[in-house]
Amino acid sequence: MTPVLFVDHASALGGAEQSLLLLLQHLDRAQWQPHLACVPGQLADRAMRSGLPCQLIALPRLRRSPHFAADWMQSARQLAKLAKQVQAAVIYANTVRAALYAAPAARLAKRPFLWHMRDFWLSETKPDHVWADTAVKRLLCLSATQVIANSHAVAQHLPCAGKTAVVHNGIEVDKFDPGLDGRPFRAQHGIPEDVPLVGMVGRLRPWKGQIPFLHMAAHILRQQPDVYFVVVGGANFAVADDYDKQVYHLAAELGITNQVIFSGMLDDVRPPLAALDVFVHPGEPEPFGLVNIEAMAMAKPVVAFGHGALPEILQHDVTGLLAPPGDILALAEAVISLLGHTETRQQMGRNGRARAETHFTIQGTVRGVEAVIRRGMMR
Repeated sequence: MTPVLFVDHASALGGAEQSLLLLLQHLDRAQWQPHLACVPGQLADRAMRSGLPCQLIALPRLRRSPHFAADWMQSARQLAKLAKQVQAAVIYANTVRAALYAAPAARLAKRPFLWHMRDFWLSETKPDHVWADTAVKRLLCLSATQVIANSHAVAQHLPCAGKTAVVHNGIEVDKFDPGLDGRPFRAQHGIPEDVPLVGMVGRLRPWKGQIPFLHMAAHILRQQPDVYFVVVGGANFAVADDYDKQVYHLAAELGITNQVIFSGMLDDVRPPLAALDVFVHPGEPEPFGLVNIEAMAMAKPVVAFGHGALPEILQHDVTGLLAPPGDILALAEAVISLLGHTETRQQMGRNGRARAETHFTIQGTVRGVEAVIRRGMMR
C-alpha cells in the first residue's frame, strides 16, 4: 500500500470535509493507505470514528497570527516530519489554508504536492484585491505537482491549466432512497402532509442565498398561498456576524414566518429532502454544490440560478430548471411551474436520480483522484 498524507484545516464539517471523508473511506485500501492531518474538531472526530489514521496539528489562520511567518514554518515543518514518519509518497491538501502549509511541507519533505481546489477564491467570497488572490494562486500552482478542481467553473479561476484535472464530487448514491417517507419530517415541523413544500439546504452564510430564497418565497405565496418552505442549515463555522438575525428578521418583515420553517443544522439531510416537492439552490455562484446532487439522488427536481458549477450538474428542462443568475422572479416562476405540473416534476426527479447514478458517484470521484495521485507520483 502507498501511504498518502491528506491535510485539511477545518474544525467543522463543510462540503469540502464531507467530500474528503467519503474519499478517504472509499480509496482502494489494497493500493493506498490514507493518513489525515487536521485540527481538533468534527472532522478529526469523524475520521477517528471511521478508523482512519488521524494526526492533530495546528494550522492557524495566518492573517490573525502576530507571528505568522514563524507559525507558518513551524506547522509546515511538523507536516513535513509527519509525512516522513508515515512514509507518505504524496502530500495532498484538501483546502486552501491546508495548501498554504502543505506546499512548503512538501518541499521540506521532498514529496510531490497535490492541491485540491474546491473554491473560486482563496477566501469565502470574492476578495477586494483580486490581484493578490491570483498571485497566491500562481505560487500554489507553481508549487503543486498536480492540481484537482472540483468543477470546470473552478478550473477556469486557476492559473495552472496545464496541470489541472477536473474531478467532480461524488456521493454514496445508494444511501439516498427516493422512496424515503417525508411525512415524519413534515409532522415534526408542523407542515401539513397535503401542501406543496419547497426547500433549500445550506449553512447560514450570505452567499448560500437564504435572503433570495425568502424573497422568492414571498413572491410564490402571493400566487399560491398554500405553499410551505423550509430552510435547512445553521452557522456551523461560528462566523461572528448577525447574518442569521438578518434572515429571521427578513422573514418577519415579509410576513411569511408562518409558512417558512428554519430547521437549523441537521446531521442528515435526507429526511427534509424526502419531504420536498421542489429543491431550490438560490445562492451565488457555487464552486460545486454537493447538496444539489443529494437532492437529485432523492429524485427531487432542482431549481437554481444558472451560474458557477450548476450548469455542469443540472440539465435544464431535464433534471430541473436553471433561471437567469440573480433573477429572483424567474426563480420563483420556475418553482411555480413545477408545482403546477406533477408529472413533469416527478419525471425530472427520476432523471436527476439517473444522472446522479451515472455522473456523481463517490466511486467515480475516487477513480479520478487516484489517477491524479498516480500522475503526481510519476513527476
